[in-house]
Amino acid sequence: MRKVVGIITFLIVLVAGGVCLFAQEKQLVRATWLWNPWLLVENEDRVLSFLEKKQISDVYVQIDVEVPVDTYRQFVRRATEKGIRVYALDGAPNWIENGEELERLFRWFDQYESVAEKNEKFFGVHLDVEPYLHAWWRTNEKEAVASYQTLLQRAHELAKERSLRFEVDIPFWFDEVSYGSTNLAEWVIAHADGVTIMAYRDEAEKIINIVKKEMQIAKKYEKQIVVGVETGQVDEGDSVSFFEEDEAYMNEQLAIVQKYYARTKSFAGIAVHHVEQWMNRNGKTSEGEMDE
Repeated sequence: MRKVVGIITFLIVLVAGGVCLFAQEKQLVRATWLWNPWLLVENEDRVLSFLEKKQISDVYVQIDVEVPVDTYRQFVRRATEKGIRVYALDGAPNWIENGEELERLFRWFDQYESVAEKNEKFFGVHLDVEPYLHAWWRTNEKEAVASYQTLLQRAHELAKERSLRFEVDIPFWFDEVSYGSTNLAEWVIAHADGVTIMAYRDEAEKIINIVKKEMQIAKKYEKQIVVGVETGQVDEGDSVSFFEEDEAYMNEQLAIVQKYYARTKSFAGIAVHHVEQWMNRNGKTSEGEMDE
């Protein structure tokens, strides 16, 4: 009997240890935005080298119809070979006026897919619309929100038809925008495959606190949240961006955020805004990387 109990105990410990090990090995997202795709025309090697150096797992690349399709094909192929997932990035406040810009994006996408090889396929679509920057938000917020929701629903539908992951950027304060009995943050999280929260602060404690509600919402819907931070120069106050701090400090703060949310299932990782600014941080870029 003791032998049987011993075997059962051993198996329980083994399984528990395996679960713990699995949790520790959770692969966190390290993402960034590439708003200027002409960097790929000018010096693709430099961009890829930078992404590798920063151990980037996901990159959101702006779609510009003026950029040659072959440029995108080559970049996606080379990034994919390095284990980097590439998303088609687009969006602007005026997209809430009508759906034409969104339809145009997917028409471009279909043309691209018709000539792309298997290892040149985008992993998903990533929208950054920011409807609150449109005049409608000030004159008729309710209507602006409704138009924004219609846009995202259509985008999700178009992405799903093409078996693409659909992600959206939202500001941390969308949980303060009422929508029926809930809020806009919950609505977006429920209607997207993944969300990146623009948690633009330069201190770990502040970043942690402003995304807590979204983490709980994402848990409810079994969705994933990526926490985004800013490195650019902004006019909204010194505490919004890491522009004034060196990279070592930024990495310290991001490591604290990652450690805090390490056991939170809805936490997917960190995103740094954005490639071009990050590559040219007034000579402040260090050799240090974001800690796991």
